[in-house]
Amino acid sequence: MLAIKNNLMAVNAARNLSVSYDALSRSVERLSSGLRINSAKDDAAGLAVRELMRSDLAVMEQGIRNAHDGISMLQTMEGAMAVIDDALVRMQQLAEQAATGSYSSAQRAIMQNEFSEMRLEIDRIAGATTFNGIKMLDNSASVAIHFGKLSTDNIAITGSNITSASGGLNITGLTIADVASAKNALVTLDSAINTKDNARAKFGYKMNRLEGTISVLGIGTENLQASESRVSDVDVATEMANLTKNQVLAQAGISMLAQANTMPQMAMMLLR
Repeated sequence: MLAIKNNLMAVNAARNLSVSYDALSRSVERLSSGLRINSAKDDAAGLAVRELMRSDLAVMEQGIRNAHDGISMLQTMEGAMAVIDDALVRMQQLAEQAATGSYSSAQRAIMQNEFSEMRLEIDRIAGATTFNGIKMLDNSASVAIHFGKLSTDNIAITGSNITSASGGLNITGLTIADVASAKNALVTLDSAINTKDNARAKFGYKMNRLEGTISVLGIGTENLQASESRVSDVDVATEMANLTKNQVLAQAGISMLAQANTMPQMAMMLLR
């Protein structure tokens, strides 16, 4: 019906143009953000799933960093123990030197002085080596490296006493001032080196465990990112097809709206 008051064709064309424009805007938003879900109205259930995945992903990524920090701490302690190892070897070498009878008392005194300095250096290193204020060479403090949401997702690392005290290497008061003492020192230092080796090995296999944990978390992170991508990321090829379609529809809508707006003029021709 040709009418003047209500231009129904223009109203219909405007409504369809609005629908096409909204779809075009949504395609532009998705392509510019790279996400299929930009708000809850896009996919409420998908948004909930994605946010849970992102939460798990953030925890796993921080767990990897925690494990790396744990390895750094252990490497710091193990590096200090390598220096202690050198000091113990030197002390044993001095004890072996003093165990022979071909040296004078004055020469033995020089050996004893170096021997004592090596023991003091061991105590200094054990007490001074820290990581973020944590000491693990002069006590048996336990540190838990956490890498998950559960309370059991951790690896406990126990420190070792590598001081010269009786609770550690047990070499306090050791002397090489005479042949007999030097021979006894050789036996005691063997035991001390074995104690140090056990502690150093303990740090080593804890580092291996943490490296294994990092590998597992890395695989889990990769798979979770792939799952989150399938839920949340836009399919560029599909969305580009939708964008092209919506561009054509919007252009056609604008053209038809312009045509519909000329219809009342036809009615005016009949009134002349």
